[in-house]
Amino acid sequence: MKLFITNQNTAERVVRFIVSVFLLPAPFIYQNNAFAIAQATIGGVLLFNAFSGMCVIYRFFGADTCKV
Repeated sequence: MKLFITNQNTAERVVRFIVSVFLLPAPFIYQNNAFAIAQATIGGVLLFNAFSGMCVIYRFFGADTCKV
């Protein structure tokens, strides 16, 4: 069994990367409050999704947008 199965298409990965670039620096811009840290955490998850091509939520529900 493969650990990281790609289940996202390229366009979706690019969008997730762009959104993560805007969310990651939130604690530096808005100080270290809970909302900024939550934004950075979501940005980190989206960045992981963009580089790995694997979304855990998609895998849980059996969704697949990749045309492999």
